[in-house]
This record gives sequence, C-alpha cells and structure tokens, in this order.
Amino acid sequence: MQPFPSAYQRILDKTLESGFTMASDALTCSLLRTLAVSKPSGKFLELGTGTGLSTSWILDGMDPPSTLISIDNDAVFLDIAREALGSDPRLQLVLTDGGAWIEENAHQRFDYIFADTWHGKYLLLDKALAMLNKGGFYIIDDMLPQPNWPEGHEEKATGLVAFLEAREDLLLTNQLWATGVVIAVKK
Repeated sequence: MQPFPSAYQRILDKTLESGFTMASDALTCSLLRTLAVSKPSGKFLELGTGTGLSTSWILDGMDPPSTLISIDNDAVFLDIAREALGSDPRLQLVLTDGGAWIEENAHQRFDYIFADTWHGKYLLLDKALAMLNKGGFYIIDDMLPQPNWPEGHEEKATGLVAFLEAREDLLLTNQLWATGVVIAVKK
C-alpha cells in the first residue's frame, strides 16, 4: 500500500478531537490523489475543506506548478487544515460561504473540482460545472447512503446522479465503492 500524506495522521487526530464527522474516507482520498497526478500544472478547486483530510491527499498528488483553492465556511475546521497544510505555497485556503465564492469567481476555470459540500454539489451545480475546463474532472463522494444523512437526503443524492448522467457535456462513472464516488469529465 502506498503511504498516506505526511500531514494525514496529524489532521486525522485533530479531526477526531474536533468532533468533525463529515471527512472523506481514505479510499476516496486515495482516488483523489491518483486523479490529481493526471493534471500536471493543473488548477484545482475543493469545495468543502472541512479539516483538510482530503486536501492533504489532493496536494500529495499535485505537481509543484499546480494550485489548489480550497473553500470552507467554518473557521474552526479550516484552522486545522491551515495549521497542517498552510505552509504549502500551492494551496490557498479561503474562509467564506461556498455559494458566495462560486458567484464571485464564476469566471475562473479549473482542471479538477472536488465538490464536497452543498454549494457546487446540490446548490449552484450548473455554475460549478461551468467552471470546469474541457477534460477536467468533477468529483463528488457520499452518493451511497450514509449514517449521517438526514431524512429525505437519499432522494436528493439519487436525483443529483440522475441529473449528472443526463447531461450531454459530461461523461460520468458512478462508482458503488467507498462512500459512493461519482467522477465526471467535461467533454
């Protein structure tokens, strides 16, 4: 098995201490790293930093000229990511509302978007997808039923996958693996 990112265990310990329960699992994170390697000199966007667990994996797959903007609206969790990863010059951690950030930055284009929060996944999806370059990855997880889902969320997840599958500008693979990962590529 390939090694975990150097900051992973430190972030995981702080995540457990903080009570944050929405972090991506290690299988998904490993896939995020592998896909990141395929985008040399890429522009990366993560919507929903959380404590930075998935961020550490994405950074681990990125080459030196690549850049990652990671957005979250919770200062306590973002500070965990900042403490562990903030010295990486490729990373820009942004404390703001995801919806406001998408609206203000709709002109930007990315080679890789990991949407791990409501904005860019269930809200403002069209605007987030418009930010994706041709050949770029759009990745979401937690598409299989999760114990922390509120009542009625399964219908939202099913509807989201159906919406993505129906789009003619995306080629999509829905993986019934890990927590349920969807990978789409912009045609």
